[in-house]
Amino acid sequence: MVGLEQYDIKLLLALQKSIEGRKDFFKLLATGGYPQLAAFSNAIRADVDAMKWLASNGFLWLAALSDAIDGVETARKWVKENLTEVNYQFALACREEIDAIVWLKKRDLEVFLMMAKEVHTVLDTQAAENAGPYVFKMNN
Repeated sequence: MVGLEQYDIKLLLALQKSIEGRKDFFKLLATGGYPQLAAFSNAIRADVDAMKWLASNGFLWLAALSDAIDGVETARKWVKENLTEVNYQFALACREEIDAIVWLKKRDLEVFLMMAKEVHTVLDTQAAENAGPYVFKMNN
């Protein structure tokens, strides 16, 4: 099974920094042979082009993981069935699901806990930005 834990710890730490919004780490991933991790960090930030890139360049599993993080139930099911348990628990931990956080802690998967915390911060920021009184919304 494939999953984020196939990458070296240094790459996962760079991914965390890229998720945090550090452009220097994004560029390091993008130009250092890991464009899929750079695209994944942007997909988490709701970048549609990054999701398309992942899907069309053989990294559908990272696109699915991003959707699972967003709480898309079909993606969560797919991740649970097709990726490693670490990835599934990571997706849940990104939404601060306590059982998943405990699962990662029990296995000393600190880098996944750090990434999940950063992803949660990004998701909170996105939710706040999209819920303000000055957000323009179209009625269908």
